[in-house]
Amino acid sequence: MNWHPIGDISDIPLRGARCVKTPQGKIGVFRTAENEVFAIEDHCPHKGGPLSQGIVHGKSVTCPLHNWVISLETGKALGADEGEVRTIPLKNEDGKLFIALESLMIAAE
Repeated sequence: MNWHPIGDISDIPLRGARCVKTPQGKIGVFRTAENEVFAIEDHCPHKGGPLSQGIVHGKSVTCPLHNWVISLETGKALGADEGEVRTIPLKNEDGKLFIALESLMIAAE
């Protein structure tokens, strides 16, 4: 897997997110209150809302448009809602964050 640097964990506040633009689309990178970091596609499966602008709680994010709750671990909608976004492999090496973009290219083929 080829890992692409996207910044430092300190760039993302606890219970916050940042949007990373890639040739394959926007990726939301999320940091939980427990200092875990996740990367998923930055659009809600419902109406395409920007998940990186949502509220992070536990290991989930709530879409700012219609309150859909998306699991940061699986990318799946929680509760009665149905749908999902792709999760992106992410690694944290001493606070430096990297994502594997080829996972997006493979999924798009």
